[in-house]
Amino acid sequence: MLKIILKSFALILLLLTAHAASFYWNWFGEHQGPGQVNEHALPTAAIDDKQLRLQAAGASKQILFGDLHAHTTFSKDAFLMSLPLLGGAGAHPPADACDFARYCSGLDFFGIADHAESLTPQQWRETKDAVRQCNAVASNSNNPDLVAFLGWEWSQIGKTPDTHYGHKNVFFKDTEEGQVPSRPIGTGAPGLPDMTITGINVGLSLLDYSNRQYYYDLQNSLVEHRETPICESGIASHLLPENCIEIAKTGEELNRKLDEWGFESLVIPHGTSWGLTSPLGADFATQLNRKSHNPERQNMIEVFSGHGNSEEYRPWREVAYTDDGRARCPQTTDKHLPGCKRAGEIIYSRCQAAGLDSTECQQRQLQAEQNYIDAGLQKGFMTVPGANAQDWGWADQCKDCFLPAFNYIPRGSAQYALALSNFDEADEDKKPLRFRFGLMGSSDNHAAKAGTGYKEFDRNLMSESRTPQTPLLNPVLRPDRGDAVLESIPAKALSTGAALDRERYASFTLTGGIIAVHSESRHRDDIWTAMQQREVYATSGPQILLWFDLLTDDSQEATNHPMGSELETTNNPHFRVRAAGSFKQKPGCPGFVRNALGEQRTQSLCQGECFNPDDERYQLSRIEVVRIRPQSYPNEPIDHLIEDPWRTFACPPSSDACEITFKDDDFSTSKRDTLYYVRAIQEPTEMVNGDPFKCLATGNQGQCIEYQQCDPTDPNDHCLGMNEERAWSSPIFVDYQR
Repeated sequence: MLKIILKSFALILLLLTAHAASFYWNWFGEHQGPGQVNEHALPTAAIDDKQLRLQAAGASKQILFGDLHAHTTFSKDAFLMSLPLLGGAGAHPPADACDFARYCSGLDFFGIADHAESLTPQQWRETKDAVRQCNAVASNSNNPDLVAFLGWEWSQIGKTPDTHYGHKNVFFKDTEEGQVPSRPIGTGAPGLPDMTITGINVGLSLLDYSNRQYYYDLQNSLVEHRETPICESGIASHLLPENCIEIAKTGEELNRKLDEWGFESLVIPHGTSWGLTSPLGADFATQLNRKSHNPERQNMIEVFSGHGNSEEYRPWREVAYTDDGRARCPQTTDKHLPGCKRAGEIIYSRCQAAGLDSTECQQRQLQAEQNYIDAGLQKGFMTVPGANAQDWGWADQCKDCFLPAFNYIPRGSAQYALALSNFDEADEDKKPLRFRFGLMGSSDNHAAKAGTGYKEFDRNLMSESRTPQTPLLNPVLRPDRGDAVLESIPAKALSTGAALDRERYASFTLTGGIIAVHSESRHRDDIWTAMQQREVYATSGPQILLWFDLLTDDSQEATNHPMGSELETTNNPHFRVRAAGSFKQKPGCPGFVRNALGEQRTQSLCQGECFNPDDERYQLSRIEVVRIRPQSYPNEPIDHLIEDPWRTFACPPSSDACEITFKDDDFSTSKRDTLYYVRAIQEPTEMVNGDPFKCLATGNQGQCIEYQQCDPTDPNDHCLGMNEERAWSSPIFVDYQR
């Protein structure tokens, strides 16, 4: 009997070894291609309907909606997130991104932005082919139903603020060969190590053996990338061989390489306030120089995505510094609870409950604060074993921001960036260098689903959340946090791998935003021109209409300074805002979608729900005006320069457009350069994770002592909460004429 058991054990061990070896040596993996774009364009009647609705709202130019941040399974992290057992829905190649934008989300344009760090030259060629196929489907190239743009994401995370450039999407006007780079340009950052993914693959494929080929194919993509040589440094980009991986480690290098190619391009920062992709102390000021920042190319910033809102500045800090430059824990304010302070409170409370001396407990509290800071926002939660999501509460979050990015960093916000000035790099007219960003939104979706915010449903498939398909994997999202020990763990004792507090993060994943452009036509050249001119705005997902113009006289007729404009004057500026809520959505999909895709594809691609507008619009509740006066001398304090909101105007209770005008009577007397932008706020509706700070119980002094967390292990918990969808205009930059 013992021999039989030993032989069985040996056989199982042999099979497991062979299975692991099949991954390590990639015996069965196959290349997953770009897929096939559906060949049916939208019917002309559908495009005409969009135009008629705009005309009825009083639009002179076309307002077109897009998403310039869609990832396919050519991105390593997207491929991993698509694994069936981890809650993904299988492969989503570039062709799916085209079909989803055209049929499901009802977009007018979109762009693929896979991580350059994951792309091989072959995948880049296949992406180009898929984008060209997508554009070729349009029956009328001058009035296309959908325009597809080509690009990639350059994903950089510095270890220190002065080496941090962040994540940026790079897009090109054209798509034809000879008009776009031969290969993408990444940072060379490895991301999640291949061996880690291989180990995950081996384990998951055993649990999901019927789908094992998909796991083999993920392994094949890792091998293909690993076997592609790195391009030689010191050679101009356009002179390098095609089949190599090109690297730019800094913003300066990226700009130089794009200059070497010479093609029209746009660089769009995103995720700038997200603490999981930024080091403690990250500060936009370190990038405000002419080597890292090309104002003609980097002229927009993504303020809203599936990872939250990065618009709003707050005066508190996630980290403070001693006189000698050492990072330390900042003070708690009524608006911000630093995670390091909460770490100290948890340890102190445990210490007191155990009956230790108060002095000893205070020493452990201070050490816990420092350990958290040393670990950073990515791993700080790991320094306090046994602390769950409720223990951390709203620590490190911007509680009074609209749907903020997780672990918020205020000096990465768009408002902060717009308030900065660099006087050391002033131009020949002695004007300081400034960020003059247009405001845009996109999804940052990792399942080739561009424009997912058209309807608020299915958190697991329409946001960045994923729920494992077996309870065996629930510990991935709700891990055993260990015992509630009386001392925190030093940062140097933590594991060196990537970390994410997924249980808390699950309450901050959203369906994402979109970008809107005021364009002369649907042609790609006009869309590109609108983006170059910053005649763009962002929404939190729905297709809200928004106009924002500076009037050149009091007749309210001349509107030759739209959002995104720059001008000089000594007169007090006069503005007009006009906005209309998005259309309410009917359930299901229009008949032309089912005719083009078929019932099965409509369900698998769109989850049976498409952009399907009714004739009634949501009401707008108010218009908010933000005024920012950029720094007028070196090191001028930022806090008083950002007035948010500066003015607020209530909208009448009507589903018609809301229109207001206002003046800045202080401009001519202050004699300061000033920028203005507006937010159009829609009536409250249900949103996925619309209330990430929902309080279940309060203490004696009214403070929240128990928050309702989204359950990351429950695929049926869509975390719907009431909040106000909105649109953000690009600023109008009004300089005082001297």
